[in-house]
This record gives sequence, C-alpha cells and structure tokens, in this order.
Amino acid sequence: MATDIAREKGTTESPLHFQPEHQMKPTRSNSVTIRNARLATEKEHNMTLMQGVRLYPKAVAWSMLISTCIVMEGFQVCLLPNFYAFPQFRQKYGEYVPSDDSYQVPAPWQAGLSNGANVGSIIGLIINGWVSERIGYRKTVMGCLVLITAFISILFTAQNVQTLLAGEILMGLPWGVFQTLTISYASEVCPVALRGHLTTYINFCWGIGQVLGIASIKGMVGRTDQWAYRIPFGLQWIWPVPLLIGVFFAPESPWWLVRKGRLDEAKKSLERLTSRNRETNFDADETVAMMVHTTALENKITAGASYWDCFKGTDLRRTEIVCACWAIQNLSGNSFSGYSTYFLEQAGLDPSNALSFALGQYSINCVGVFGAWFLMARGIGRRTLYFVGLCGLFLMLLILGFLGLARSSNPDGVSLAAGSIMLVWAMCYQLSVGTVCYSLVGELPTRRLQIKTIVLGRACYNIIGIICSVLTPYMLNPGEWDWSLFTGFFWAGFCFLCIIYVWFRVPEPTGRTYAELDLLFQQGVSARNFRKAKVDVFGESVESSGVMSQYERKMSNAASHEEDKAQYQTDVKGV
Repeated sequence: MATDIAREKGTTESPLHFQPEHQMKPTRSNSVTIRNARLATEKEHNMTLMQGVRLYPKAVAWSMLISTCIVMEGFQVCLLPNFYAFPQFRQKYGEYVPSDDSYQVPAPWQAGLSNGANVGSIIGLIINGWVSERIGYRKTVMGCLVLITAFISILFTAQNVQTLLAGEILMGLPWGVFQTLTISYASEVCPVALRGHLTTYINFCWGIGQVLGIASIKGMVGRTDQWAYRIPFGLQWIWPVPLLIGVFFAPESPWWLVRKGRLDEAKKSLERLTSRNRETNFDADETVAMMVHTTALENKITAGASYWDCFKGTDLRRTEIVCACWAIQNLSGNSFSGYSTYFLEQAGLDPSNALSFALGQYSINCVGVFGAWFLMARGIGRRTLYFVGLCGLFLMLLILGFLGLARSSNPDGVSLAAGSIMLVWAMCYQLSVGTVCYSLVGELPTRRLQIKTIVLGRACYNIIGIICSVLTPYMLNPGEWDWSLFTGFFWAGFCFLCIIYVWFRVPEPTGRTYAELDLLFQQGVSARNFRKAKVDVFGESVESSGVMSQYERKMSNAASHEEDKAQYQTDVKGV
C-alpha cells in the first residue's frame, strides 16, 4: 500500500510512516546497523586531528561558542578573592583591624562569600542533571543566560556584605549548569580526534575570564570611589545577550537526540556540525548507527538513568573516578592559588605588584591550555599528563613551604621568589591537572549517565571547594592563623595523596570510543592496563529494543523503499 502511494505520487520520499511494523526486516536491518556502526568506529579511529578539524569545523565553532559561557564564571570567580586585596572593596565590606592598621573582610565573611557561590553551584548542578536531559542542552543554556543577566544586578547594586552573599548564591545556580553542560556538549558534538581538545578548551575559557577579571580590577586600582569595584561587576553584562543569540542558532547534541529516539533530528544535527569533506568518507547514517549501537550497549550495561544508577555496578567506579578527578583540582593546591593576590600581599608584596603577578598567573592559565594540546597531539595520554603534572605541583608546593623558613632573613627576596614560584606552579597546573581534568570527566562517564556523573563530580569539587574556602582565609589572614608561605606544606601533603590515587585508579581514555570505554569498565580492566587492552565492541550482543529497534525499522523502511524505487524504474523502462 505504501509503495503504491509512493508510485502514484512519483516521489522519492521514504514511506517510513506508512509501513506496518510486522512487515519490517529486523534481521537484515540489525546487520546493517552493526555494519554501519563498525564503519563509523573505524573511521573515527583512523581520523587524524586535522582531518577532524576539516570535517567538523562547525562542531568546533559551536562548541567554542557554548564553552564561552565559562568565561563569565571565570571572570566572576576571580573577582572576590582578588577584591580581598583591593583597598576600596575592603573599606566598603570589611572591618578595621587595629593590629594591621587596615581594613580587612573578616575571614568568616570571606569564607561565606566564596562558599555562597559554591552552594549555589551545587544546587544548579543537581537541577541541571534533570532539566538538561529532559529539555535538551540548548534550551537549558539559554534559560541560564537569561537568569544570569538578572542576577548580575544584585552584585552590582549590593550595599552590604549580606546582599553580596545573596547575589553570589543566585549567580551560582547558572554557573552550576555551565560547569557541566559545556563539557557534555563539547564531548558529544565531535569525534574522538577532537574530543580532548574541545573539552579542554573549556579551561582556556576559564583562563580568559580570569585574565579579564584581574585586568578589570587592576585598571580600577587608581580609583577611590565605589565604582572601583562596581564597574568590574557591571562588566559581566557584556556576555549574556550575544551568547544567548548564538546559542539560539546552535544545533542540539546528536547523542542527546539519539537517546530521545529522535533519529532524523540527530542526523540533521550531525549534518549541521560537519562539512562536505570527502577525505574521511564521512557518512551521517553510519555515525548515527554508531551512536545507536553505543546507546543500546549502554542500555544493556546500565538499566536506569537516575542519580542512583551512578552508584550501581560498573558506573560506581566511573562516578568515583570523575569525582576524584574534579576534587584533585582543589586538593592539589588550586584553592590556594585562587587567593594568589591576597596571599602574595600577605607575603610582603604591595597590592599593585601582587595584582601584576596574579595577572601573569592567569595569563599563563590560557597559554597552558595550548601547551596541553601540544603534548596531547604528540601522543602523551591524559593519565600521564595528570600524574606527571601532580608530581610537579607537589615539588612547587614544597618549595613555597620552605621559602617560609627564610622569610624573616630576606622578606623582599622571599616575596619575589614566592611570586615566581606561583607562576611556575600555574604553568605546571595548566599543562596537566587544570586542563586535562575537563577531558577526563567528559570521556569517562557512560553516555546515558554522563550529565549526572559530571554533576556529581562537579558537586564533589564544589564541596571540597567549600572546605578549602573556609580553611584558606584562616591560613592566610594575618588576624587569624597567619600561616603565609607555610600553607604550601599543608597542600603538598594532600597533593602527594592525589599522586598515589591517580597512579592506581585513573585510566587512560585517549583514542577510545565511548563503546570501547563501556566494555573496558564492564570487564574490570585496571587503570594501568586501559591503554593496551583490546576489546571488540561488536562482539557483544545487544537487544533490538528501544532506540535500536527504532533505527532498525527506519533502515528497513529505507531499504525497502530503495528496492521499490529500483523496481519501479525497471518497470518504467520495460514499458
């Protein structure tokens, strides 16, 4: 009947919506699905970095656009810790300390303001785990951009520290979404060859935001009025509207569309993400088949898609590693470096020079990302970079601690040496832990639980950040513990524990498709054997149900339609 209708209309449109399900050919379609998925997997394995760039230039551009949302967070996050060393800000929101003859924001309020953003981020993270999987990545990002435009006004007009805290908590809500959605989107719109670069680009956006933030503060040093700190807050309005317009036109993640069974839209999204490049013999249908096969394989391995499922079976190990990778960013001393301006001022530098060192540190954060890209392009794996980088951070923190022993004999020299070591620390951090973490947390979770796993990992990061935000002001504040450079010893101890964990628990995902990673975790391969282990994802049987069954029906209809079309053309020629 469907064929007759198509012939009468003389159209080449597929009769997908007319053919009854009992006329399908699932056996043949299943073999076609596996064949297409295998071909797409082989092409991804053989694709070089430059081939990926030439094939997926639109994916690179859209991913970079959405990742730019992190610039706003990097800008805001660096403002408060550096405002603590800003005389105008301290006079407005701080208290006079007679022993130091200066205004200081009390350590409890320093901790509260920093933790307010972290608490808001945790709430935003949890909400994102449900909302983005339900309505899609694009709509979620657009909604958060609208919210952040409104919340900036609270910070801009805050007349007391309490209002400032409320603004920080509310700003944390959309930040929590940006922290995870940007990673998920970057990891899902590109092939294996580009995955590490686009996910780690997010850290570059952090660096750009921090550079702009610290530059805006440094530019206000000469002012003595309220606009010295209000202008940097107001500059955040530059970003949301242009980003909102850009995200409105961005394609949805094809992986999300496949999980929702919207296969035709997934193919259209892939075509919007790629260019007409014959070098890699790209076929959108084959890539969709690979996504369908991976989704079916994950359905077999993971029964559900709730937060609780992240702690079941093999996904427990994946959740643990993602949480640890995020936490290590703080435990390796990053929270300490976040207070670099305040730290260097307490170590003896004047505010202007302390801000200059901080600006250099944040500039290094940007350059370090490109250094990490170069090292990854040379074949150095994520696990290796993470481990070696932690060893370098451990040494830098020890040096900072030992400099504290010589501070009394040569305070000026020690202060300059501490600033220099902080710059070296920043470079080491950005070449490894700071950058590579984004790639690891984007690659290691299973696709169906990716958002929720990253959410849990980032929530762990924020919880550790809350603890660090409570401890660090007390360590550095001259009215409290006043540890100064000796703080380096404290974080060196935690950094050493992180080194041990990475060696035994963090695997190497470089060059692996998502289906291969699923099987490696399912088979319990140890972290040290991930890179050399061999797996055959197409040797595993998957049930033709759900999205796989839907894809099979589509392919069967398409094949039947092609046969009918060929027969019709033969009949016409015969007449």
